[in-house]
Amino acid sequence: MTSSAVGGGDKYRDYLSDEEVKNTKWRNGPPSYDVVDKLFEEERTRVWAEGSLEEKVQRLLKTWEMEIVHKADPNDLKTVDPNKFTISINGRKGLTPAESAKLGGSYNIFLQTSLPENLRVYNPDEETFESSQKVFRSIFLRGFAIEILHVYSGPPEIVYKFRHWGYMEGPFKGHAATGQLVELFGIGTFELDKESNKIIKAEMFFDRGELLGGLVKGESNGESTSGMTLDACPFMK
Repeated sequence: MTSSAVGGGDKYRDYLSDEEVKNTKWRNGPPSYDVVDKLFEEERTRVWAEGSLEEKVQRLLKTWEMEIVHKADPNDLKTVDPNKFTISINGRKGLTPAESAKLGGSYNIFLQTSLPENLRVYNPDEETFESSQKVFRSIFLRGFAIEILHVYSGPPEIVYKFRHWGYMEGPFKGHAATGQLVELFGIGTFELDKESNKIIKAEMFFDRGELLGGLVKGESNGESTSGMTLDACPFMK
């Protein structure tokens, strides 16, 4: 873990220097974090001292999230060992980078569910990487910020508590925008390789209903998703 930007380029994430951006294969071009970083700075509940364990873990989390969402080639990942890395959500089977890509990555990984399809307000089985990004970027116009609230243990086995938040400023699956705060809290772990110091295992535990429940509060136009009438009362956990 590092406590300052590697090669510069971003205040809160590593590996975004001009040279690194140029030599990376991006899914849809290099990301820009100006808008979400503004939300982060205005509404974070913790300001960690540079070089502290919490600041280092927060930087690692933000850099890792940037890489798994935006980098197209697993070999470009700097925070993880692509040959060993797995990610598990809410105790599910760990997924390799190739398996994650097949699921559509990003939101489709984090919103996996065993609910019957007719009860899913968001069905990851029907979404691609592109469609899932379009859905949530159109909701969170200022981005979906993340912060570290607490670090329970340091490397090589990191355990932390996080907060993810944004404002519903666009519609979701037939529900009107509310402008309200949507946030979720959870626990995450990173297991680092003792030699390379890269992540070989990531786990996250959270209630997906905290996110999806906040997105169905707006007035419904009756649009149906995955066979479900949206004015029904779904189980979202």
